[in-house]
Amino acid sequence: MDQTTIQVGPELFAPAESSSYSGEYLPESLSIGPDTYTFAQPLNWNVLVSNTGGALLVAGSVTGVGTTECSRCLEAVEVPLNGEVEAYYLLNAEETELTEDEEDEFEVLGEDNTINLIPLLEAAILVDVPLQPLCREDCKGICPDCGVNLNEQSCDCAEARAKADAEFEEAKNPFAKLKELNLSNDS
Repeated sequence: MDQTTIQVGPELFAPAESSSYSGEYLPESLSIGPDTYTFAQPLNWNVLVSNTGGALLVAGSVTGVGTTECSRCLEAVEVPLNGEVEAYYLLNAEETELTEDEEDEFEVLGEDNTINLIPLLEAAILVDVPLQPLCREDCKGICPDCGVNLNEQSCDCAEARAKADAEFEEAKNPFAKLKELNLSNDS
């Protein structure tokens, strides 16, 4: 068995019993929304599996560092991760009638008595990643016109764009030509 699968031993079928597990998980990459995270080092995970009576509670954490692109300048940025793992696995699902909401909330422990942690670890990471990963809080991003990284150098595209926008606004004004009329009495 790999390091992300837990074989539930007979001791965990007794109420109030628990066992601790830990290991490493190295995903190839994770796509989370528009961002793709890669991992140079494995993620470390620790979980405690506890029998709560009719279910097993899996609770713990996953930590590590993922690399993705800054959402403003597209440079590589390392994002520290510290996700909380939590799941419930029903022991006797055939004896328990579940409502539709409960079916979404609980998993059923399979006949092989194993728990695959990969979906739990990935869900914990998903909740922990920032919505907009940034290389730094004051990242200036890239120029939408010339594509230069504004953190490394500047450009005059914003000024040129503002001038062009002002000229466009003036040109679409039907009374703009009236500025050119000479209304003085000097003939």
